[in-house]
Amino acid sequence: MKLTWKQIDPFVKNPDPKARVVLVYGPDDGLMRERSALIGKTIVPDLSDPFNVTVLTTEQIVEDNARLSDEARAMSMMGGARLIRVSGAGDKLTPVVKDYLDDPSAENLVILEAGELGPRSSLRQLCEKAKNAAALPCYVEDERGVTNLIRDMLREGGFAINGDASAWLAQNIAGDRLRARSEIEKLMLYMGGAGGTVTLEEAQNACGQAGVATLDDFIYAVGAGQSAKALAAFDKLIADGMAEVAVLRSLQNHFRRLHYTKVQIQGGTPIDAALKSLQPPIFFKYEQAFKGQMSRWGEPKLRNVLSRLADLEAQTKQTGTPVQTLCSQAILAISAAA
Repeated sequence: MKLTWKQIDPFVKNPDPKARVVLVYGPDDGLMRERSALIGKTIVPDLSDPFNVTVLTTEQIVEDNARLSDEARAMSMMGGARLIRVSGAGDKLTPVVKDYLDDPSAENLVILEAGELGPRSSLRQLCEKAKNAAALPCYVEDERGVTNLIRDMLREGGFAINGDASAWLAQNIAGDRLRARSEIEKLMLYMGGAGGTVTLEEAQNACGQAGVATLDDFIYAVGAGQSAKALAAFDKLIADGMAEVAVLRSLQNHFRRLHYTKVQIQGGTPIDAALKSLQPPIFFKYEQAFKGQMSRWGEPKLRNVLSRLADLEAQTKQTGTPVQTLCSQAILAISAAA
């Protein structure tokens, strides 16, 4: 079965019992691992349980095609259901998984953990089409999704956060779910155990080294036509471990917001009202820069940039693509167009 984005969270919390194999895949490795663990805990409370949890690699299964079936059909020595987690899943597992799905265990669950799998991936297609399997994508979250994560985690910890602090933090920790959780946990430790409302200054003091200052530098340098500064910031982001697709999504989000605001203004909405309608709001430090880019970019040019970035993202998902080179070329071309 193919899960839509609306079905993902309910499935993670309460997996469909018809799905005996769950493929969790996508470019956000942190989100993929988090969702895999949450699904696994619906079967086995302790994922380190040596009796009820088996962790296999793709290489182990390829070397012994019966390994997956044997482990998945084995009964627990302690009673109850067992969990089989397969790391590094890919298309070379498709024949083995297909055979297993012909007669899967009615009790034990198999979770396949994978990176990005394109629409033509045979393993993804198998799990999307099979009635007794599920394919669950994990794509890099935009600022809105990260904002929800920030508020949820802080609320659970007994904290609130003001608007400016939330907007700045969402921009600074977007890109990887585990990294985002780590930064939010660091913020709560900084705040102490007394609860209260997180201010912008406190968020910057606790998470100022999260790397998004560089992401903002990159985004606004591209929009301002500062090619050298944009490339330098891009190289630093990649060197710090941020995935190219996360950088691209952030750039897309920026130009999408520029385009939305431009269309609003052309329709008669005053610029300040158009800016206030953006969610999450623009961090006040960048309001003037954003307004400046509104004047610099015409609506047709913004549409062209968004189209180019969408094409580039599709290219990055193709095997063997020189992603970093293509991104650098696009950054030069887009900043030159400014």
